[in-house]
Amino acid sequence: MEVENLDRYIFFEHARKAAETAYAENPLDAENLTRWGGALLELSQCNPGDSKKLLQEAVSKLEEALVLNPHKHDALWCLGNAYTNHALLNPDMDEATTYFKKATQYFQQACVEDPANELYTKSLEFSFKAPEVYAQFHKNGGIAAGPSTSSTKTATKKKKSSDLKYDILGWVILAAGIVAWVGFAKNHLPPPPPPPPPR
Repeated sequence: MEVENLDRYIFFEHARKAAETAYAENPLDAENLTRWGGALLELSQCNPGDSKKLLQEAVSKLEEALVLNPHKHDALWCLGNAYTNHALLNPDMDEATTYFKKATQYFQQACVEDPANELYTKSLEFSFKAPEVYAQFHKNGGIAAGPSTSSTKTATKKKKSSDLKYDILGWVILAAGIVAWVGFAKNHLPPPPPPPPPR
């Protein structure tokens, strides 16, 4: 694991553990469940072997948050990201399409709940394009379109397609990470200073 990924892993593993501890004390905290789901979403990118399992756990926590607060826009948005990631990792185009549709629904709901949030709007815009990018990527066997006459061109096209897939996935995960980090940071702010003594 690269140093950057290791730091990211450590940060989000700490966030996951903190959320798990907080959940034991108060299982009805939708904000904590959203942080927990966001941390699991991030961890799914650090652990490729466990990605699907961690994504399923993230979906479970985010859905639990929405049972408690159906209007929680950041949980809706994170759930959209989780379903987008499920789709991108799924080799079956029909199943991936189902996941993309779910993602779009959650992004739309997040936009309804917080219409001024540009990140939600951009995520919704991307969700309309994602199935097309996915289909094009898989239609060509995971390589960019166009004839190839040499192994060098094929390798370059495979790398570009792979880069595109990871760019898309990275963009989605980065945004989820920002939300999870902000939520985690808000939860761990130092207490305000005591008021000055009366004179």
